[in-house]
Amino acid sequence: MNPTYDFNGQVALVTGAAGGMGLDTARAFAAAGAAVVLADVDEDALRTATDDLATDGHQVLGVPCDVADEEDVASLVDRTVDRFGRLDMAFNNAGIMLPPTDAADEPAENFDRVTAINMRGVWACMKHELRQMREQGSGAIVNCSSLGGLVGNPGRAAYHATKHGVLGMTKSAALEYAPRGVRINAVCPGTIETPMVAAMISNGELTVDDAIANQPIGRLGRGDEIAAAVLWLCSPGASLIVGVALPVDGGYTAR
Repeated sequence: MNPTYDFNGQVALVTGAAGGMGLDTARAFAAAGAAVVLADVDEDALRTATDDLATDGHQVLGVPCDVADEEDVASLVDRTVDRFGRLDMAFNNAGIMLPPTDAADEPAENFDRVTAINMRGVWACMKHELRQMREQGSGAIVNCSSLGGLVGNPGRAAYHATKHGVLGMTKSAALEYAPRGVRINAVCPGTIETPMVAAMISNGELTVDDAIANQPIGRLGRGDEIAAAVLWLCSPGASLIVGVALPVDGGYTAR
């Protein structure tokens, strides 16, 4: 059973919120009483997710956003504050993974695309969230890295570079903003049951057996388990936690 939190009167923003870990985290924030802003580039899925939360009685706003476009991100934060008056918590979750490629053959456009979303996107989100949180003098940000931010894997040089980069940004910004009342941390998910992982399995990049074999806990992770870690990092229970890269990976990186 997960801990329960009282986030009534607080506002949470989640990117990549139309499915997978992002949607599970948005639901968890809403269940804990927060007003939630869902952002995603998939407008149809975003509308469905937002409508479902609204139907359940939650305060929710859906904002189409491409995190690779800084103007989109700035507008996202502005709309959040215009609607709810503040921003207390953010999960910068939006990201992509491209098919594995030999490091000697990877096209530059692949590198540019994965970097624009996974690393520049987190940079832009954190930048504009911090402008609001700096003014408030409070806030908590969780960036989504990956087990790929802690280790390497063949064929994933560009992807892992972005996830290592997220940890560098997290640690540096955390040191800068801890004295100003804003805590910044990162989660490093292992192989989680998400649409992204399902696509990897369906196209032959990954098998369920191999994924399970690499996680000592003996199963894939669930999106709600990532949500539980994010909510804890945003909660008063993690009040002394600053600049960490928290593996949520069933033991993958403990080996």
